[in-house]
Amino acid sequence: MSQQPVQAISSRLILLIKAGYWLALLIIATMVMASFILLQQMMAAQRHNDSLLDIVGTQKALSQRIVFLAGAAGAASRDQQPALITAFKQATAEFEKNYDLLLDRVAADPTSPARFDPKSVQNVLFAKPFHLDYFSVGLIANGERLVSGFESQLGMAIDGGYKGGSERIKLDASVANATLSGYAALGQRISADADARSDTLLNLHRTLFYATIGVIVLVALFIFRPMSNAILRKTHELMDARNSMAFIAVHDGLTGLYNRTFLTDHFDTLIKSAQRRRERLAVVQLDLDRFKQINDTLGHAAGDYVLVVTAQRMRDACRASDLCVRLGGDEFVMILNGAGGTEDINMTAKRILAQINEPIIFQGATILPGASAGIAVYPVDANNAQDLLVHSDLALYSAKKQGGGSFSFFSEELRRELDHRKQLEHDIRIAISEKEFQVYFQPQVSLSNGSISGIEALVRWTHAERGAIAPGEFIPVAEKCGLMPEIGRIVIAKAIHEAADWNRDGIAFGRLAVNVSGSELREPDFDAFLFDTLQKAGLPPEKLSLEIVESVILDDEKTGIAAKLRHIRAAGVHLELDDFGTGYASLSHVNPNEIDRLKIDRRFVQKINENGDNTKIVRAITELARGLGISIVAEGAETEAELNSLMALGCDQVQGYSIAFPMPQEKAREWLVARAPRKAKLTVLRGSLA
Repeated sequence: MSQQPVQAISSRLILLIKAGYWLALLIIATMVMASFILLQQMMAAQRHNDSLLDIVGTQKALSQRIVFLAGAAGAASRDQQPALITAFKQATAEFEKNYDLLLDRVAADPTSPARFDPKSVQNVLFAKPFHLDYFSVGLIANGERLVSGFESQLGMAIDGGYKGGSERIKLDASVANATLSGYAALGQRISADADARSDTLLNLHRTLFYATIGVIVLVALFIFRPMSNAILRKTHELMDARNSMAFIAVHDGLTGLYNRTFLTDHFDTLIKSAQRRRERLAVVQLDLDRFKQINDTLGHAAGDYVLVVTAQRMRDACRASDLCVRLGGDEFVMILNGAGGTEDINMTAKRILAQINEPIIFQGATILPGASAGIAVYPVDANNAQDLLVHSDLALYSAKKQGGGSFSFFSEELRRELDHRKQLEHDIRIAISEKEFQVYFQPQVSLSNGSISGIEALVRWTHAERGAIAPGEFIPVAEKCGLMPEIGRIVIAKAIHEAADWNRDGIAFGRLAVNVSGSELREPDFDAFLFDTLQKAGLPPEKLSLEIVESVILDDEKTGIAAKLRHIRAAGVHLELDDFGTGYASLSHVNPNEIDRLKIDRRFVQKINENGDNTKIVRAITELARGLGISIVAEGAETEAELNSLMALGCDQVQGYSIAFPMPQEKAREWLVARAPRKAKLTVLRGSLA
């Protein structure tokens, strides 16, 4: 599934979860609000019922008080009657006021159909058997009449008093009793209504509560549970990704061994631990002798398989306390803790190399990787991580010089070589800054007519104190410390400017050939530098050839050198394949659309007149080049016999000491001028004309 559909599905899922989440919150909030409103209604209804019951209770008490005061006023003496009559009048007025309030609170309506409902308050007020409204009004009227009569008898009336006669100034006990019974029934009816209403509200509230619990459970099951599972899953994924990133940060992705970063961070700790225990620590640096050949002949898949198997064999050969590291490419390091004495380290190294050097089977092919190792020991050879790695690397280089497949310990001799190399590196840097590197030129000529077909630019260095230093001594050091691109640019610039001067002066030199290493070609601006130098010097691009070795062509898949070379060749610069026959390039790389000339290595040229195998090799290369339309030049020809053999094999162009030694630019100019073709001179005859 592509990334976009996955992202779309994830977005929809997140949107759905969010919608469900907010919907659930809305439902829960609605239910909580409804429950709150119901609770408020219950409380309001309860307060209303309590106030009604208070009024009913007060009316019952007042009705009894009216009856009592009426009897007491009638039986009291004349001097006691005024006080009792006043109290009786107040009780009657209060009873009337409360009754009006009661009618208002219950919203009494004598015409309401509810009066026929035996369970309603209206029924108690306006229907049989209680007719509370009738008896309450009657009790009020009877009380007011009785008060008026008493006041008239006592002369307390203001407007003349009661005129109905003393026999009617009595309180009807039946009305009072009916009123009391009615209020008792009204209180029961109000309490019953309140209980029924409370039960209904409680049932509804209980239903809402259970519904809310149900919604919460559903939300937990269908929203929060998937959401929590998704969060938990994502958390685990993030933790796995973090752990994976942490693992990748300190481990090699191909072999699973620790990488250079881990070694850099922990090497000092290992040294301090060995120092506390007063133990030796051995640094074994390994390198596969034929790894490049494996990659070139069997492909990178085979190379990767060899690296993985080598890493596994390293793990199997070491102890749990030891450390296995892949520095990069086919370079490995083993840190042996508690390494013991020299003999113990020697036996351990033999066992490790024997296990690593066992044949490897890949897709039916038997591979012999052939590992070499260099060993440096703490604290004998160095007391810090950087020096231990440098010393073990020097020991590895020494083991490779011995033929590979073995190991070598760091020694005092190697220490002196290291000091020499450090000093040489320092001097190289100074020479670069001062542009001390010189260019020597060695011509290439045609055996058939003696014409100059080209001239190769060679780097030379004369040290101020040590004199001339051979290229074979300083070039490997420059390559190792990454200084070769700077040296190469100095040589190219000087050679191009000298050739441009020859070209302007009309000196024939064929083509200028300069050696270019892979490290120079990997520089991103090399082609720009080359074209700029040609333009500033005024040398036509077709007057320049770049000599590259086979390893550069084989390496172009990873570095993009091929595209850069095609760009350079498209501008008119020629390309030559140097040291042909000594590398691992297949014939597919000898393409006339990419290579202009092959250069036969000196190993096949020397004593070609005596060595039949060399004769066959040179003949094959010559016929191959002729068939492809590619020119060839043989280097290293030193004797007349070798020149004759090359001429007989059809190799016309040669370069070597038999032709000329490498010369500084002044000598090279003299040599070229001396061998320039002579122009015919026109002689004018004096005398009479015919």
